[in-house]
Amino acid sequence: MKSHLNPLGLVLCAVACGASGAAHASDGAASPPTLELSVPHEPAGAALTVQVVGDDVLAAQTGKYAGAPMISGFVLNVISQWRLPNGVNALAQGTLSAARNPAGQMTSSVSTSASVTGGSHGHGGHPGDWGANPNAYANGGQSVSVNGVSQITQVAGDRNSGTNSALIDFSNSAMTPTPTAPANTPAAMASNSTGSVKAGISFGGNGVSVALQTPAGLATQTIAPSSGQIAQLLQIAGNNQQVANALQLHLQTQQMPAAMLRQLGVLQALQNRR
Repeated sequence: MKSHLNPLGLVLCAVACGASGAAHASDGAASPPTLELSVPHEPAGAALTVQVVGDDVLAAQTGKYAGAPMISGFVLNVISQWRLPNGVNALAQGTLSAARNPAGQMTSSVSTSASVTGGSHGHGGHPGDWGANPNAYANGGQSVSVNGVSQITQVAGDRNSGTNSALIDFSNSAMTPTPTAPANTPAAMASNSTGSVKAGISFGGNGVSVALQTPAGLATQTIAPSSGQIAQLLQIAGNNQQVANALQLHLQTQQMPAAMLRQLGVLQALQNRR
C-alpha cells in the first residue's frame, strides 16, 4: 500500500471489505438507527448481493483499483450515528468519489458533514438522561491491530443497540454521488455547547477517520492505506443507546469487450475438460 491517501490507494484498501456485525445488549433492545447511504443503482438492474468470504480467499486476491482495466471509478460513503436516550443525535458522514473526465484522467471529489442536534434538558438547563452508566466499562478495542478489516463491538449496559456494517457493490452504470456537503470539504467537526458530545470526520494524507464521542461511549471508523486497515469500533457504556457505523464502496466497472468474453469462454471450456 502507498503511504499517502489517493483514490487509487483508497480503493485498494477498501475493496477488501464486505461484512457486517451487530450487538444487542439485554432484552428489549431498540432497533439501530437507519442510515441512508445515497448511492444510485442501475434502475433496471437485478438486486445486488454480498457474499462474505474468509481470509484464505482474500489472501489470494490481487485486487483492482481506479484506473485499472476493470474499475473506472468509485464512490465511498462512510457514516456514523449515535442517538442518546435524551434525544441528542450525533452524526458524521462523508463521501469520496473518483471518475474519469473526458480527457481520460482520474478526478476526485470529497465532501463531509458533522452535527450534534436535539436533546432534552433537566432543571437549570443541564442535559437530561444521557443513559451513561458510571459503573459500566468498555475498553481495549482501540489497541486491536488487524491487517485487513476489523469490526469490534464492546457493550456494557442494558437495552443498547450497536451495528457495524461494510458493503461493496458493483455496477457498469454511470455514478452520480450525492454529496453530504459542498464539494472539496475534507473535514468537518461539531459538538454540543458543553463539549460532552462530539462528532468529527476527516479525509487526509493518512486516510479516513470518523469519531463520535458521547458520555456513554465511543464510535469510530478508520481507513488507513499505509497499513492496509479498515476498522470499525463501537464502545457503549450505558443504557438505551442506539449506535451504528456504516461504510459502503460502490465500484464502477467497464463493459467487458467481446474479445475478452471469447477468451474467458475458451478458458472455461479448457478448465471443464480437466
